[in-house]
Amino acid sequence: MATTADYKIGPHTFPRGWFMVALSSEVTDQPQGVRYFGQDFALYRGKKTGKVVLLDAYCPHMGTHLAKNKTSYTARDGHVIDDDIQCPYHAWRFGPDGRCKHIPYYDGAIPKAASVKSWPVREHAGVVFVWHDPEGGEPDFDLPPLAEYGQPYWVPWTIDKLGVMASHPQEIIDNIADLPHLGPIHGSTVEYFENEFRGHKAIQRQAGGHRTLVAGPGDKLYTDTVYHGPGILVSHLTGLFETVLMITHTPVDDGVIEVWHGLLVKVPNAVPVEADLEAARGFNESSRLAFLQDFEVWGNKRPALNILQVPTDGPFHKARIWYKQFYHPRSEAKRLIAPVEGVHVVPGTPGWPLDRVS
Repeated sequence: MATTADYKIGPHTFPRGWFMVALSSEVTDQPQGVRYFGQDFALYRGKKTGKVVLLDAYCPHMGTHLAKNKTSYTARDGHVIDDDIQCPYHAWRFGPDGRCKHIPYYDGAIPKAASVKSWPVREHAGVVFVWHDPEGGEPDFDLPPLAEYGQPYWVPWTIDKLGVMASHPQEIIDNIADLPHLGPIHGSTVEYFENEFRGHKAIQRQAGGHRTLVAGPGDKLYTDTVYHGPGILVSHLTGLFETVLMITHTPVDDGVIEVWHGLLVKVPNAVPVEADLEAARGFNESSRLAFLQDFEVWGNKRPALNILQVPTDGPFHKARIWYKQFYHPRSEAKRLIAPVEGVHVVPGTPGWPLDRVS
């Protein structure tokens, strides 16, 4: 396992951006403890508004974890009141903004220090995302639109939880520029491959045959893949089905990540019938297994602190420069990415098919 310092990415241990922390369906008014970015959080859904709340985990009074208790009477009788959470040890009550609102055995002014940090969260397409910024700034780019979610003809995804892996996210980001792995790992016959780096987006466009995600040997899989910041990958695929793939990874600790996979599938019927659902489930499984081919490699390789690159590799080094912006103060982002912004085509690959519009 390697750390951010080992890769020499930047001064921040964890990157700036939107990151997945849970499925919407997992978050209820029963608080749960989660860990990301090297720290612990309390995650719950308010009873009054139904909004998701993410707070730093530990009560400032005596350091009690706000979410990890099921036996105290406070936890059993009213851990969440309206949109507030009560500490299970002394019942100090904290609002969604993290400020203490009530100390049951004290009528004086509540100390200003009686607060925990509240984190910006957003529910989107059945997923809970948090904005993480080491500088504490507001979001400077948005979540991917995912306009197909919940629309007619599209089967909603079941998000696959692939678990926690001892790998730095740099190793996963490298995949966006990795042309030559597509044949050996995925059985692709790549006819076109290019990258584009623009602002907070890293883009990959490719076309060619595929062993499992197309209808027949002569058919092609077209993909338009975008990293929306450092932790959310969305790919629009046209092959056996028209699909939208989402892969997310979130740092748990320095050099440890949690990974999810989901697939929206377009089917012939506006209201999917059982045959549509079965086909979508089958294609989701094929996509999941294809991604696990990468996952197995990441979980068993040594860190590539420096890539021994040849000219017909993808633009690994440019992708790593793009990625650095999220580990530096945002004021430095434009300067960092300026040298790599634009389209980069691997030498020897043909031009983008003229019948495809990205």
